[in-house]
Amino acid sequence: MPGELRDDAVVIEDQKEGCQIYNKGNYGYPLSGGGLELDLVEATYLLEAGRIQITSGGREVSFPELFDYSSEKYDEFDIKYMVYRDIRQRGFVVKMETGSFDMSVFPRGETMSSSRPAYLVRAVSERSAMHPAEFGREIAETAKKGKKLLYGVVDEEGDLTYYIMSEGNVSGGVRTNADACVEGKMIRDRVFVFKKEDADRLKGFGFFGKDIQNMLQLSLIESCYLMRRGGLSVRDTAGDLISSDSLTEYGKNTQDEFSLRLRAYEDLREKGLIVKTGFKYGTHFRMYEKSPNELHARYLAHAVSGNSPMTWPEISRAVRIAGGVKKEMVFCCVADKIEYVVIKWFRL
Repeated sequence: MPGELRDDAVVIEDQKEGCQIYNKGNYGYPLSGGGLELDLVEATYLLEAGRIQITSGGREVSFPELFDYSSEKYDEFDIKYMVYRDIRQRGFVVKMETGSFDMSVFPRGETMSSSRPAYLVRAVSERSAMHPAEFGREIAETAKKGKKLLYGVVDEEGDLTYYIMSEGNVSGGVRTNADACVEGKMIRDRVFVFKKEDADRLKGFGFFGKDIQNMLQLSLIESCYLMRRGGLSVRDTAGDLISSDSLTEYGKNTQDEFSLRLRAYEDLREKGLIVKTGFKYGTHFRMYEKSPNELHARYLAHAVSGNSPMTWPEISRAVRIAGGVKKEMVFCCVADKIEYVVIKWFRL
């Protein structure tokens, strides 16, 4: 089926042939007066599949020539083409988009005339960096359009991994109830509560700390939060009281990303979640919706700056680990406000 390369499109002038291509896969855009216009991604895919021939100036254009030409016309054409090609080969109708998203995908087995797109897709390289705040904006924009946000990530060998993004409406049923102030002692970078009745009271506030033979060990994050809530006072080894600000400053000076983690921790606690370290999973936190004695953690969480870029290998590691232990991976994007983004591996 012949088509002619014209700048950033390929035109099939014959109306009958154009209709045939359009009707068998919703390729291209019908032209007034007949014929069909294909964008370069569609044309390259159809040429690779052997469904069209393309000429330019009376000479036939090969697939490598068209791919090279298209790559000069558009930034990251190769990445967009790999994602488009993969989704088409999976049996979906795909249309290229302009603006914030690269393409829209219709439900499997549906056409443009019988349905609306189910997904808006971003096509990116594994070497690209993303700002977490950008995820939140894209999720909100996609939700307004009644669609889901999908990222197609192309690795350096051309293989595809898909991630589906959603707003993290995380919440739990345990509220901190610091109805009294108990005393702890700071030893190195932890706080210990030695009286059993005080230890039991703190656990009752919201499952804080870890039991060690009738006493309680608290992390710096937990201690700072409890001090701010009026549930804990802390003395140093000399017996002097430590102020809340001093303890927080100590945390900033001795632990990486302490301020970031503390802001996320406080917000998650206020949402009714029980928050514990996620070190064994390679993340900042694991989170329970109810008592850890009654159920497993539902979420793993990592606090990130909304203004600092993340790489896809970082995201991939976290999501794979969470999926492997049957938990949801939540990124806490800390900026002027805190937004939560859930990222899951997705099979189309």
